[in-house]
Amino acid sequence: MLIMDEKEKQAVKDLQTQEKTCIEKYEKYSNEAKDPVLKDLFCTLKEEEQKHYDSLEQVLSGTVPACNCNDSEGRDYSPHATYGAGDDSQDKKSDCYLATDCIGTEKLVSHEYDNDVFVCSNSDLRKLFADIQTEEQNHAEMLYKYKSANGMS
Repeated sequence: MLIMDEKEKQAVKDLQTQEKTCIEKYEKYSNEAKDPVLKDLFCTLKEEEQKHYDSLEQVLSGTVPACNCNDSEGRDYSPHATYGAGDDSQDKKSDCYLATDCIGTEKLVSHEYDNDVFVCSNSDLRKLFADIQTEEQNHAEMLYKYKSANGMS
C-alpha cells in the first residue's frame, strides 16, 4: 500500500485536475476540428489523457500502476496531410489554432510532471510521473508533426 504525505497527495490531485482539463479540451476540440485526421488525433489524445487520469486515481487509492515507459508514439506518428502549403482557408486556420493551443497545454502539463516528480519520495511514483511526462511530450510532438504535415508551422 502506497503511503503519501499531504504534499504528495496534493501534487497527485493537482495533476489529476490538469489531466481532466486535457480530457475535456480534447473532447471539445475533436468536435470543433474540421480535418478528420486532427479529429482522430484529438480522440486518441483524449484516451491517453484518460489513462493518465485513471493512473493518478489508482495512486490516490494506494497503488502505483505499472509503467510502459513508451517513448515511441511521438517518434512513430506520421499524419496524412489534409491541407496544402498554399491553402489559406478558414478551416486550416481554425485547425492550426486548435493544434497550437494543445501544444501549449501539453508543454504546461509536461512541466508540472517534471516539477512534481521531485516532491515524491516513492521511486515507483517518481517513475510513473516521469513516464507520464514522456507521454505528454509525445502528445506535443504528434501535434507538431500534424502541423508540419499540413504546412502550419
